[in-house]
Amino acid sequence: MRFFKFYFVSFNLLFQIFLWGQTSDRPWSLSAYSNIINLVEDNTEKGSNFGGPALSLSRSIAGGLSIGSQISFGKVYNFNTTLDYTSLDGFLKFNIANSKSFQPYLISGYGFSLFSEGQDKPGFFPSTETSRTYFGGLGFQFPMSDHFSLSVQSTYRQMNENDGFDHLQHFLGLNYNFGGSDRDKDGVPDKKDECPDTPGLKEYKGCPDTDGDTIIDKEDKCPEVFGSPEFKGCKDSDGDGIPDPDDLCPEIAGSTEFEGCTDTDGDGIPDPKDECISEKGPIENEGCPWPDKDQDGVPDHEDLCPDDNGTLENKGCPELSQEIVKTLNEYGSKIFFPANSTQLIGKKTREVLDQIKTLLDENPNGAIVIEGYSSSDGPETYNQALSIKRAEAVLQYLIGLGVPADRLEVEGYGESNPLGDNSEAEGRAINRRVQFKPKRN
Repeated sequence: MRFFKFYFVSFNLLFQIFLWGQTSDRPWSLSAYSNIINLVEDNTEKGSNFGGPALSLSRSIAGGLSIGSQISFGKVYNFNTTLDYTSLDGFLKFNIANSKSFQPYLISGYGFSLFSEGQDKPGFFPSTETSRTYFGGLGFQFPMSDHFSLSVQSTYRQMNENDGFDHLQHFLGLNYNFGGSDRDKDGVPDKKDECPDTPGLKEYKGCPDTDGDTIIDKEDKCPEVFGSPEFKGCKDSDGDGIPDPDDLCPEIAGSTEFEGCTDTDGDGIPDPKDECISEKGPIENEGCPWPDKDQDGVPDHEDLCPDDNGTLENKGCPELSQEIVKTLNEYGSKIFFPANSTQLIGKKTREVLDQIKTLLDENPNGAIVIEGYSSSDGPETYNQALSIKRAEAVLQYLIGLGVPADRLEVEGYGESNPLGDNSEAEGRAINRRVQFKPKRN
């Protein structure tokens, strides 16, 4: 009885130590069995002797091989004698196969068997009642979960001394597998858990799948939204082939070019970034057309005369029509200068200038350039300077008549572009002239 108490306490301590102390993948197994003994020698009473308990503790080493120890108790009836039975062994166990429902194994070992008549004798295993024992046999485990399994085992125990009987020993009981660390308490040992600090699922090696889309959270770009593998766990709500996180318009089917959005006005700017989705406009003006107050086709930011209807060629400013310019040049052909002179001579010349002033007053939009020319008399540089002075003489006269100075500009072309023959006096007189053209900005 003392012996039973000692080993019961010892196994309890071992259980607590190994349950909390090991760090591998449940390598330890603690088993509790019912113990059945059959004597097999001649001159013994044949029959089954039910007893218990039997306890074993084993540890997996590698490749299906385990090492362990076991202790068992019972009562054996041999004719008119009742014997207290105790065994203590070390063993090796080898798994023949490892399936989820059925795991056969071989077991062999060496230990001590005690058949006691119930009289207290000195020592835990008195030598007069104990025999060294070899044993071997076959067992089956039936897994119920990662931690628990049922076990059936039969061994033949051969005693090599005279203080006992060769016998069969049968175990039927429950195994508890333990020892692996599981920090997140998800039932997957840390050794096999790819997410050891986050509770997960066994089918995903211990990693969670929060949204249940079969894509584990650490590989899921949208771990809280049910998605598809095509989009790495995200949805494509509008079905445009762009996952919602990358889609600026997740509820409206758009194009990749516009990040999942549409471009209603076709100006190359997606609608969410376009302040005028129904009118084409440049990106510089946030997709809206540039304002054009004077409606001359030149936007205000480029229009030098935003309040006056002008021409594109003149940057939005008005200019005199070709017809007006033609009339001005008809007048200009009647303005003559003496040789080597800038003087405006003659009553007819002054009348022509008065007519030019009247024409400009009647057409207040637009400005003119007065071009001065000379004949070929004298050096070319002199003639160039003289042509400018002739144009300036006309400009000053018109200003004197009341034409605004900002409507007038001068240019000199010297003896270039002659209208008459410079070898003749009449031709040279024609070449001493002024012409007009529209002034442009």
